[in-house]
Amino acid sequence: MKKLNARHLAVSAMLAAVYTVLSLAVAPIGFGAVQFRISEALTLLPVFSPWAIPGVTLGCLLTNLIGVSLGLTFPPDVLFGTLATLIAAALTWLLRGVRLRGLPVLAALPPVVCNALIIGWEITVFFTPDSPASFAVFTTNALLVGAGEALACFGLGLLLVALLQRSKLDVRLFP
Repeated sequence: MKKLNARHLAVSAMLAAVYTVLSLAVAPIGFGAVQFRISEALTLLPVFSPWAIPGVTLGCLLTNLIGVSLGLTFPPDVLFGTLATLIAAALTWLLRGVRLRGLPVLAALPPVVCNALIIGWEITVFFTPDSPASFAVFTTNALLVGAGEALACFGLGLLLVALLQRSKLDVRLFP
């Protein structure tokens, strides 16, 4: 990995800001068990540079902190949501070279799986801890979170990657 410089910091800060703005713009559908955060499309940007990892992670952290202050989510989501995004972004970076017709299709999988498992678990533990059918509840929560994440990553995220590659903005943003 190249040495950290001002450009890397600027790109990471820009990604954090864009992630936060996009998340809050669709706040009613971006929080909870059934969620669709269009900002999660940005979790595919680590296919271009590892410097996208802190950007999307910080964006998720800021979004969840603001979400807590607005009553849209609860404090554990600051930790677990941010952790899910960090792990997913790092795995996306690791899978960046596995491509199908030039698109990093496999790299879209980590955000879906990480969020489905971690956020599905979080919702189950903190909202229905005494449920006798907790595995069924977890499975339902994981599938709901994973479905929204799949739409964001496989739909919007891969489209974003394709557009950045086609316009050569990927090279300009992430040299």
